[in-house]
Amino acid sequence: MDRLQEEEKDMKCVICHGDEIKITDVKEEFTIGNDIIYVPIKVPVCKTCGERYYDRRTVQLLEEVEEKLIKTKSELKEVGKVLMYEVSHSL
Repeated sequence: MDRLQEEEKDMKCVICHGDEIKITDVKEEFTIGNDIIYVPIKVPVCKTCGERYYDRRTVQLLEEVEEKLIKTKSELKEVGKVLMYEVSHSL
């Protein structure tokens, strides 16, 4: 049993008090300038309300990833585009 599975075993949600917390693949979102970058990770998530739980190691990893993303975006793979349409308020 790995570290995350051990953590989820006895957890109760602090928001809804649900006891169905499962390790889930999620995408953490970082905004760097006008770019949105998704980083896939596994974290415990309450299946009732969606609350995510991050241990210290995961938070440190995400902080390191964010610092690296700010310094260089050369390793990123474009998977789509986000386009903006400006609406005139006079319509």
